[in-house]
Amino acid sequence: MKNSVNGTIIINNMHTTSPKFVDTCNAFTAACESNGVNLSVKTNFDFTNLLNNSIDTDFVLFWDKDVRLARRLEKLGVRVFNNAQAIEDCNDKSTTYLKLLGNGIEMPETLVAPFVYYKPDWSTTPFIEEAEKVLTYPLIVKECFGSFGKQVFLVNDRYELLKVVDTFEKRPFLLQKFVSTSEGRDLRLQVVGKEVVATMYRYNDNDFRANVTNGGLMKNYTPNSEQCEMALKACEILGLDFGGVDLFFGEDDRPVLCEVNSNAHFINLSSCTGVNVADKIIKYVIGEINK
Repeated sequence: MKNSVNGTIIINNMHTTSPKFVDTCNAFTAACESNGVNLSVKTNFDFTNLLNNSIDTDFVLFWDKDVRLARRLEKLGVRVFNNAQAIEDCNDKSTTYLKLLGNGIEMPETLVAPFVYYKPDWSTTPFIEEAEKVLTYPLIVKECFGSFGKQVFLVNDRYELLKVVDTFEKRPFLLQKFVSTSEGRDLRLQVVGKEVVATMYRYNDNDFRANVTNGGLMKNYTPNSEQCEMALKACEILGLDFGGVDLFFGEDDRPVLCEVNSNAHFINLSSCTGVNVADKIIKYVIGEINK
């Protein structure tokens, strides 16, 4: 290993006081200190002009979704974790679905809404009628860009469906078959490199979403080989160095992929499992940059 390794973590300028991001930065700072890495915390606003500049760092932990900045850093020769393409593919849930489709990974039946330039009257489109036939009610509505389950809705009829999609204006969304066997429960598997390093079972008796942010509870969980295989395969296809993979419980509890997060918040996971995820990631990064 090099005598001195310098790293940078980049978060969004809007998140400098957000507890989730502050806790993540603190966890990475502590992990870097214990592994002999000097870590600087920056925001995407700190790199507004890279046209004629370079960045003095051995690697960047890109804990944001500003993929344009991530691509610019890569053009300067900086090793970015995760890479810009992987972040972009995970950020858009429709792209994630299409990227994984046809690769032997079971996912809920999904219809991606047609691209629009302006807010349409969805009630007059054949898309809604087709979705009702293919997916049936209740069904899931997701904005393609969203976090913490906040832009995910369960609708029971056409009235509720149109009411939700009307709020999206022209923002992209998708519709999915509701996995009723996994209502209010799912798994979060943290992948680092080619290993599942920690897993928690999330459950919520009062919401169809199991996210802890939405009031769900969590407990440590030992995943089976099928669940680990699906998580690892999804991350490999998406080109992730590390990621948080959410899995549903299908019929007979077989794994069904929900989504993949390129920079999943892991503080709750570490608290639940006792696994220092930040340390696992930093050790992996050091190994990669010293290859």
